[in-house]
Amino acid sequence: MFKRILIANRGECAIRIIRACNELGIESVAVFSEPDSHALHVKKADKAILIGPDPVKSYLNIHRIVDIAIKAKVDAIHPGYGFLSENPDFAQAVIDAGITYIGPSPEAIENMGSKTNARTAMLAAGVPCIPGTEASLVSVEEAVETAQAMGYPVMLKAAAGGGGRGIRRCDSDAEVVENYELTTNEAMTAFGNGELFMEKCIVEPRHIEFQILADSHGNCVHLFERDCSIQRRNQKLIEIAPSNYITDELRTKMGEVAVQAALAVGYVNAGTVEFLVDKNHDFFFMEMNTRLQVEHTITEAITGVDIVAQQIAIAAGEPLPFKQEDLSFKGSAIEFRVNAEDPQNGFFPNPGRITRYHSPGGPGIRVDGCVYPGYTIPPHYDSMCAKLTIWAPDWQHAVKRSQRALKEYDIRGVKTTLAFYRNIALSDVFLKGQFDTGFMEQHADLLDYKPFESREDIAAAVAVAIAAHAGL
Repeated sequence: MFKRILIANRGECAIRIIRACNELGIESVAVFSEPDSHALHVKKADKAILIGPDPVKSYLNIHRIVDIAIKAKVDAIHPGYGFLSENPDFAQAVIDAGITYIGPSPEAIENMGSKTNARTAMLAAGVPCIPGTEASLVSVEEAVETAQAMGYPVMLKAAAGGGGRGIRRCDSDAEVVENYELTTNEAMTAFGNGELFMEKCIVEPRHIEFQILADSHGNCVHLFERDCSIQRRNQKLIEIAPSNYITDELRTKMGEVAVQAALAVGYVNAGTVEFLVDKNHDFFFMEMNTRLQVEHTITEAITGVDIVAQQIAIAAGEPLPFKQEDLSFKGSAIEFRVNAEDPQNGFFPNPGRITRYHSPGGPGIRVDGCVYPGYTIPPHYDSMCAKLTIWAPDWQHAVKRSQRALKEYDIRGVKTTLAFYRNIALSDVFLKGQFDTGFMEQHADLLDYKPFESREDIAAAVAVAIAAHAGL
């Protein structure tokens, strides 16, 4: 087992990996940019090293991170998620430096990172895929012709995309023309690759993904599924495990296909195979994420498997300690991504100073966060500041426990998604499990809520109540 691991990430993600290192008796080395000098992951790691002044480019500086790793004499590097986690050049640079990369091979990252290459590989492996183009589009004219032949609606997608970015639905020739350049520019900005491809749009599907683990000894298993259908702008907000939409028979079939997909590309380490499931319960491969997922916590909650610890063990050459028949799940889990955003203003980011912070507790409650009272959420990064994970023996209990935990959770100083989640958790449609990827558009009324009052508002309300009482 490794003695020292460098974590090429920040925030909540880095803290999660630091915790796994602590439990395994491994020394953790954090890196940070100058704006992150007071970040929680810097405080929690055994050692923290400055990588540079720039808030974002510092975490993308491959040569600087590898150089720090060499000087710190680490055995391995964990990329976390985001930043360089799906960059094959980074994985190769780590390996070339004689350091173990905790993740799949550079070849697997590159092949599955390209959506067009991934489609080709999955079709060859007999995995059902969404009807679409086999290669990247070369012009807007080709895009229009392809959409007409395919039939509307269609989806324009970045070939190197991920995280819900570089995706636009088109319902007409005019929308293809309008969105082609926009999506190309977005893809170039986000991924450094402006190539696009096109898929048939599956209307109001469920977004269901399977967590897989594969070791270097030829063993591969799945840890069942997560339903990630509640999204805004193709980015996940709430995830549940297991799905309450698919049957046991379909779960078994989809799990086998997910393992088949991983084995087909010689995949090693943790990964996620993502599918869309339509109203007829037919499922289609969408993409494979070659990294740890944000929502891995709910899989850990229902299976009891520490996914990060398994990532580290696999990278150290250890075989998986279980076979598929040894794995099962228990209960239901829900993850709420607590973002510093204003849902009533188009989910606009709302960075700022945390003036008050109180997290929920009690049975079945897990909080993975990176903020504290007095901490200033910087404007440079993803707006997620915490993840609230709920586990309970069944779905109904999980929803009720979520209502209680969300009521306890109190973050002041910035606007967050908490009040919006309270509305969702209290809704009948959520309790009944009636949600697909169109949930946000179908239930815009859930954005009608009153945020937590400020101390001044509460004081004013109390004064009015006292005056009214005195008048009686």
